[in-house]
Order: sequence, then structure tokens, then C-alpha cells
Amino acid sequence: MTTTATPATAPRTRPALASRINGQNLSLTGALVLVLTVFGVLNENYLSLTNLQVIAEAATITGLLAVVQTVVIICGGLDISVGSQAGVASVVSAMAFTGAGSNAFAGMAAAVAVGLLIGLLNGAVIVYGRVNPTIATLAGLAAYKGLAQLLSDGRAQGYVLNDPVFVFLGRGAVAGLPVMVWILIVVALAVHVLLKYTDLGRNLYAIGGNDTAARLAGININKYLVAVYGLIGIVSAVAGILLTARTGSGQPTSGSEGLELKAITAAALGGCALKGGKGGIGGTLLAVALLGALENGLTVQGINSFWQNVAQGTLLVLAVVVQQRRSGERAVGLPA
Repeated sequence: MTTTATPATAPRTRPALASRINGQNLSLTGALVLVLTVFGVLNENYLSLTNLQVIAEAATITGLLAVVQTVVIICGGLDISVGSQAGVASVVSAMAFTGAGSNAFAGMAAAVAVGLLIGLLNGAVIVYGRVNPTIATLAGLAAYKGLAQLLSDGRAQGYVLNDPVFVFLGRGAVAGLPVMVWILIVVALAVHVLLKYTDLGRNLYAIGGNDTAARLAGININKYLVAVYGLIGIVSAVAGILLTARTGSGQPTSGSEGLELKAITAAALGGCALKGGKGGIGGTLLAVALLGALENGLTVQGINSFWQNVAQGTLLVLAVVVQQRRSGERAVGLPA
């Protein structure tokens, strides 16, 4: 009985999961079209090419962080410190740029090195310090924010708008698309291929789905988790470099604060199960586009920016509620 039940069950489970993910993406696409239509009717300039480019550029930094947030959530972790990491990288890129005699590549290399170091530190604290990822990265949120302020004395650092490399990154375009958007596309495609078409990606899903089974299967979970947090550090540094290029200077907090909430909200809206084991880059990118379109629409309509935080928090709660309902998990306090 056992040998015949297993093959019969597996084929039904995988299509069901694929159908659920496709349904999630279809819902997000519908919501995005609705938001674009509503704000397009309310303001004739909302759907102009110029404003759509503004939406895309503004969503790029969030998108980069949301992509790597998707990876860490899939393997059962979380990183609340990505915004602060981007802030540190932004300050370091500008200060190293100035210190190296206006050398853009020195500034970017320093930022990526610091980002990698921070990511590996997060991973080591979580794995070898046996600290819950939420607590470890919540501590990192405060610590790295303080580090960025200490390095910069709480002020914007450097001035990069005279440098052609930073200007190209922040304001350039290739084939009609901003360079920042191309960077997001390249990173997202690379991570998508990693997750869907490599053994490394399959192992990450296995770790998030059932870490005990993954360990028994011979997967070195500790190495995977440290590597994932290292990846987060690198991509957060890239986001910080783009923040510097976009604003023209290193930003210790302005521009990077609140990015962690946006990244987690986008990943959850995109279909990532916060318990791990489920999610994909396509859904996350659709959610990033939805959040960017909504935020820009509220701004264009002159609605108080505080309502944007209310909207993001509400969307995050709704995303988690939908996940819990779909999983069939009982409500807190009620009998099983």
C-alpha cells in the first residue's frame, strides 16, 4: 500500500502548488492593472512614460532587497536589517569614493566588501550563536543604522553627481530602460535560475520546507544559511550603491529607512510562506511593482505619505492572513 500511495500523491501535490503560485501571480497582476487604471483616471500624467520610469527607478532598490528577502524566507529565515545594511553601504561607497580621489570603482568595491562582511556576520550569529533570525537581524537593524550614523556623523557624505560612473548608474538608460532597472532584472534572473534550476536552489526549498529531513538527506544547513546571509549582504550593498547614485551622496538613513518593511511585504505578497519552503521571484517582482505603483499614485494624488506606511502594514497583514487560510492552519486559541 505504501509503495503505491507515494507515487500517486506526489503528482497531485506539485500541480496544486504550481496552480496556487500561478493564481497568486494572476491576482497580483489584476491588482496592479487595477491600481494603474484607477490612478491613471485620477491623474492624466500618472501613466506617462516619464512617471512610469520614476515608478520603476523608485522600486528598483526595494526590488533588489525583496529578491534576496525571498531567498532567505524560502530557506526558513528572515532579515529585518536589509535597510540598515543598504544605509551602511551607501555611506561607505561615498566615503571610499572621496577618500580614493573620486574613484567610483574603489567606492563600490569597499561597499560590497562591507556588505559581504555584514551578511556573513549575520549568518554566523544566527547559525553559530544559535540566535533566532528575527532577533538577530532586529539587533542588526539597530546596530547597522547606528554604524551608518557613526561613520557619517549623521550627515550625507560625499558628492558623486560629478562622477560619470555614478551618474550612469543613477540616471543612465540602456535601450530605453533605466540602468537601475537593468541591474534589478539581471539580479532577479540570476536568483530565479539559482532557485528553480540548480541543486542549490532545490536544497534551499528543502531546508525551508523541513530542515530535519534536509539534514538527514546530507544537506549542510549551516553553510547554506551563512551563504544566504552573505548573499543578502552583497545585494544590500548593491542597493546602497544605487541609493548613493540616485541621491548623489551617501545616505546614512534617509532613503534606506523602511526598506526592510517594503522588502518583507513584497516577498509575502508575492507568495512566500513566512514559515519557509515556498515562494518565487516572479511573484515578488509583481508585488514590488504593485507597491511602487500604489506608493507613487498616493504621492501624485497628494495623499499624506503616512498613509503609505498604513497601506504597507495592512497589505503585509492581509498577505499573511491569506497564507494562513490557504494552509488550513487553525486559528489561535481554537481547538484543532
